[in-house]
Amino acid sequence: MTLLSCAYAGTGNVLKVQHFLGQCAQHLEKGETFQGPAVLGIAMVAMAEELGLEMAIRSLEHLLQYGEQNIRKAVPLALGLLCISNPKVNVMDTLSRLSHDSDTEVAMAAIVSLGLIGAGTNNARIAGMLRNLSSYYYKEPSLLFCVRIAQGLVHLGKGLLTLSPYHSERFLLSPTALAGLVTLLHACLDMKAVILGKYHYILYFLVLAMQPRMLMTVDENLKALPVPVRVGQAVDVVGQAGRPKTITGFQTHTTPVLLSAGDRAELATEKYIPLSPILEGFVILKENPEYRDDQ
Repeated sequence: MTLLSCAYAGTGNVLKVQHFLGQCAQHLEKGETFQGPAVLGIAMVAMAEELGLEMAIRSLEHLLQYGEQNIRKAVPLALGLLCISNPKVNVMDTLSRLSHDSDTEVAMAAIVSLGLIGAGTNNARIAGMLRNLSSYYYKEPSLLFCVRIAQGLVHLGKGLLTLSPYHSERFLLSPTALAGLVTLLHACLDMKAVILGKYHYILYFLVLAMQPRMLMTVDENLKALPVPVRVGQAVDVVGQAGRPKTITGFQTHTTPVLLSAGDRAELATEKYIPLSPILEGFVILKENPEYRDDQ
């Protein structure tokens, strides 16, 4: 299961998602553990594009209602992977509901996943939920430990880092980053033996997925160069003729700026030309030789 999900990770292959759902529908025999990785496999395959992601979230809701215990504890982790560093309200509400579940395994997975979907966003709503959970579970050390992990993830790098394995405007998937996330999620399938046992250092595999989410512009001598940029929601312009608008609802900031999930930046001045077609991370700018100041 794990090999199959890694092979098709980020492809959006619908047939593989169906195959994994079929595995989840089978009745469990004693000692079998393949259904947890199958649920994570659904998330790994479907995280490729926005539409598949929404459909996978709905499929996971069905698994919550009809699945057995070993499937239910994997569903929060799959939701965390689908919306990593991208706190969607409906997923947040589902995880908040599951964090009070009577089954402690499900509750622990939901709490860690709350941290994953809010990783590096400083999201105030998730931070508030986790504060409430820490007072709710103050007598249960294992659940409290999960709450502390999640709180650390939400404020990852003081809100300057992201765990999303996608980069270059959600076009390319970093296999290294995904490997780090998958390692942690498979460890969380057996929380009591691994994360709460002797192997808590597996949490450090998340370092593979951490990357800065700011946009910094530098000149050709690599000196910081503040320039105005427009930051807004990215618009899908594949196959459109001419020069369509690539962002909508933008605000103009001066670099360095932070880019949230689904945001895109473009230069608001003609004075400089970026040497990279995608404005993410560190971008080198050179002066435009044809630029003339109107004043």
